[in-house]
Amino acid sequence: MDRSLALDLARVSEAAALACGRWVGKGDKISADDAATTAMRQTLGTLDIDGTVVIGEGEMDEAPMLYIGEKVGKPGQRAVDIAVDPLEGTILCSKGGPGAIATIAMAPRGGFLHAPDMYMDKIIVGPAGYGCININDLPSSNLKRIAAAKKCRLEDLTVVLLDRPRHDKAVADIRKCGARIKLISDGDVAPAVATGIIDSGIDMVMGVGGAPEGVLAAAAVKCFGGDMQSRLIFTTDEERERAPKMGITDFDKVYSAEEMASGDVFFAATGVTSGDLLRGVRYFSGGAQTHTIVMRSKSRTIRFLDSMHYFDYKPTY
Repeated sequence: MDRSLALDLARVSEAAALACGRWVGKGDKISADDAATTAMRQTLGTLDIDGTVVIGEGEMDEAPMLYIGEKVGKPGQRAVDIAVDPLEGTILCSKGGPGAIATIAMAPRGGFLHAPDMYMDKIIVGPAGYGCININDLPSSNLKRIAAAKKCRLEDLTVVLLDRPRHDKAVADIRKCGARIKLISDGDVAPAVATGIIDSGIDMVMGVGGAPEGVLAAAAVKCFGGDMQSRLIFTTDEERERAPKMGITDFDKVYSAEEMASGDVFFAATGVTSGDLLRGVRYFSGGAQTHTIVMRSKSRTIRFLDSMHYFDYKPTY
């Protein structure tokens, strides 16, 4: 695919972040998500792609736009699959908390796992930890291998998990071995991306979160050459009945990043609120400043874009 798509995706995530950034701290996560989704949909419509949303805001009857199966872009152009989360961390945005992002990934047609909207167990590390993880092992066992690969002490490693009761045993095991823990309230895509950035301070992300977010994380991992293992978590009969319709027949399968995001993959994310990975949107008189990461798997290029937007010369968000 054309490498210029990387910057096109940056424009898409920037538009979403600029739109929902106006809602930071206002306690209205629905309006924030709507603003991001509308801006992302409008900007995708300007790209020279024939895109199909495979990870989106929900099923057709649940989401007014960017629903699973929706066509975006222009018919007859290059055929691609798109994974989006216009506002990853809606609660973070509504409360003004850290780490909310607008994110999008793109792959050739058929390149993304069609993950149902359910839970997924994940373990993610950067390139230095490649080959060191096993989702079936204790967290401490994984961390010991990572510390050896990085030639550092266990106490130097930091693990990110969602702050949920389901992770209590993992937290206890990590603390027992001496590694550091960062518990987050929401939004596990940004820290997953941060594992691939040398100076982010995040060495591993693990635990049970959303499956669609897992596919977005896999796209980023594919781009920076990290390692990831994941497994779908079925909690209801309805989820088991729905999975085969999306091509999932092995309910115990452990997926690699390559199996969830294959081919020439692009990934972009723009900060909505500041976190370990990106700075949030900053408004000034007549415009705003955004901070975006954009990556491509083919070249392993990682770019950080610090952009100034002047509203007299572009749509006002």
